[in-house]
Amino acid sequence: VQLQASGGGSVQLGGSLRLSCAASGRTFSHHIMAWFRQAPGKEREFVAGIRWSGGMTLYAESVQGRFNLTTDDAQNTVYLQMNSLKPEDTAVYYCAASTLSRPTMNRYLYRFWGQGTLVTVSS
Repeated sequence: VQLQASGGGSVQLGGSLRLSCAASGRTFSHHIMAWFRQAPGKEREFVAGIRWSGGMTLYAESVQGRFNLTTDDAQNTVYLQMNSLKPEDTAVYYCAASTLSRPTMNRYLYRFWGQGTLVTVSS
């Protein structure tokens, strides 16, 4: 199983970015896909998760209403659209996959991880 994250970059306060996580190596139709982030000196934290089939989603309170998850079945890709970005959103973002039936904020329940992509938001 491979997860390839991309789309990070530098934006100013209020800007937008779209992160992509391309999955390969197995069928993900029954999996949960999620994004976590880790800022310097901080623990890795949950950002958002989605069940591939059915579209059930879960968002961290800090990004609710600003971030949105979508899936592209044909491309086996999950997208995280990030709007109204703030400096506190600055972090390395990681995508992850789990065989659970619904998204969870517990990072230890995600078996598969992609490499990180850096998001920097300046004021």
